[in-house]
Amino acid sequence: MPLSEHEQRMLEQMERALYAEDPKFASALEGSGLRTYTRRRVYQAVAGFLVGIALLMAGMVAKQVWLSVVGFLVMLGCAVLAVTGWRKAPKPGEQAAGAPQTRAQGRQKRSVMDRIEQRWQRRRDEQGGH
Repeated sequence: MPLSEHEQRMLEQMERALYAEDPKFASALEGSGLRTYTRRRVYQAVAGFLVGIALLMAGMVAKQVWLSVVGFLVMLGCAVLAVTGWRKAPKPGEQAAGAPQTRAQGRQKRSVMDRIEQRWQRRRDEQGGH
């Protein structure tokens, strides 16, 4: 179940407070688990890709077309997993989602968030004014 806008704002405030109080602890929690998970997934996909190559070659040597097709499909699936995992993995210097951003990014996001909050406030005022 997605968080309401109010809950999202509260979560963002709590995250900012955590970063303000203890930046070292907050950066330790930032994304190391996700980074490790995606890195492991990429390594597994590369290993699977190599297994797919082996199956493809074995199918060609044994003249078993079905084995070559299975090897190719394994290679294709593992390549997709590796590429998607590699793109999603946060880089060591990057910040994970929800972490404080640079000023330019913060200003851009803040302006969008400000507009959304203004719309939300207008709706609440209109509903309360009945």
